[in-house]
Amino acid sequence: MGIVKADMAVSLDGYSAGHDQSLEHPFGPLAGERLHTWMFEYGDAHKAEVDAVVGAGAYIMGRNMFSPGRGPWDLEWKGWWGDNPPYHGPVFVLTHHARDPIPMDGGTTFHFVTDGIESALEQARAAAGDRDISITGGATTLNEYLAAGHVDELRLHVVPFTLGSGTRVFDGVPPIEFSSTSVRHTPEVTHLTLRR
Repeated sequence: MGIVKADMAVSLDGYSAGHDQSLEHPFGPLAGERLHTWMFEYGDAHKAEVDAVVGAGAYIMGRNMFSPGRGPWDLEWKGWWGDNPPYHGPVFVLTHHARDPIPMDGGTTFHFVTDGIESALEQARAAAGDRDISITGGATTLNEYLAAGHVDELRLHVVPFTLGSGTRVFDGVPPIEFSSTSVRHTPEVTHLTLRR
């Protein structure tokens, strides 16, 4: 059986998104795309980390990671990534609003889970087989899995600026002991891998 991993791009002060997230500003207007510049503008220099982000057998994400909307679904919305999302496998989206699965090009299928994090993890384990499971975000979803003790490896991608407020990794999470297994630094980001 694979392990549960998580990747999260964060500011120096631990925020993965600022306030006022919207369709125009998925990470908030203050954060903009700066949290992911290392991935989108300097992807060749960070190929190993980018490949690791999308190298799992199944994925779990929160509703806010999938959609800018809250409440009932806009059934035209199929995610931020266009017709061929980068996951190329099953993605389990935590939500309070049921929705039929959405198969996409490249092998990605979004499944919508309304009965909590344990159910999503169980479904992801069944879908992943012997491969790893990835918690892809956002921070609120990651924090729920950290608090429940389900994350075996955490990869933080620390970008050199502060946000001051927003959604922060580790908020509401009890103390956890990690071992640092690797650190790689570039001018754009510091990649930090932690194991429990």
